[in-house]
Formats: sequence, C-alpha cells, structure tokens
Amino acid sequence: MNMHKYEKIWLLFGTATLLVFLTVVGVSAFYMGNQPPSCAVTIDPEKVHETAPFDNPGLVEIGDNEYQLTIVASAFNYDVGTDDKVVQIPKGATVHFNVTTADVVHGFELAGTNVNMMLEPGYISTYTNTFKNAGEFTLLCNEYCGVGHHMMAATIEVIE
Repeated sequence: MNMHKYEKIWLLFGTATLLVFLTVVGVSAFYMGNQPPSCAVTIDPEKVHETAPFDNPGLVEIGDNEYQLTIVASAFNYDVGTDDKVVQIPKGATVHFNVTTADVVHGFELAGTNVNMMLEPGYISTYTNTFKNAGEFTLLCNEYCGVGHHMMAATIEVIE
C-alpha cells in the first residue's frame, strides 16, 4: 500500500495526540486521584429532615476560622438555618458546604465564587471554599426546578 507523505504525517500526529490524551487522563485518574463522586455519600431523600446534620441546617464552627455550612434545598427554598436566609461568615474563613435536596434536582451556585454543584435527591454534595474578600454573595439555583425556581435564593455575607 502506498501512502502519501502527508497522510503519514497526519497519521503519526493523530497517534501521538491520542497517546498524550490517554497519558494525561491516566495520570489524572490514578496518580492524582481525580475520580467521579462516590455513591458512599447517600441519604434517603424522604428522611432528609430527620437525618443529621440536615435535621438542623446552618453554620457551625468546626475549627479555628473553619466552618461547616449545612443546607437543605427543597421546593423553591434553601434552608440555611436562618429565617431571613442570610448567613454571616468572617473574612478569610474556610467553609465546608454540605448540601442535599429533599425533592427534585436543584442547582447550587454561589455567584462570584467557584462554588457550583448539582444537587440530586439521595446524594450529599460537598464543596470547600475559602472566602478571601468581604461582600455579599447570592446563592442561586441554576437548574430549573419548577415554576417557583426564580424565588430560590439565599445570601452569604462575608464580614470583616
């Protein structure tokens, strides 16, 4: 079989690109430990409000300038443990978000930060963020969840 030299070049380029891609994925998956979320962090969606820590949502200090914020999303509402849906966090604090949903799929986005998760019934989603700047951050549902979707919001205030 006679191949043109440009065909050979493109064949070698394609093969080399494939090998580089597979190497990067392999290193990422095995050496760096990047894996899909585990099914070990599940919860019965019908008993969310009876299961700790979701039975008492809100902000809890767990260390020196380190907090755990437990939130339950349900029916166009984020239950953050306060009636006014405002959580105050000191500037420079590390916050571990521990979030689940009791009904349907919801989005979880803290506008202006990298905090962005999808909440699925039966699963617990977690994210850790350090707030380096003071200000107000709006917590939004970025996954359409029904007619009251636009009302689903809360506020995180990072104070000095």
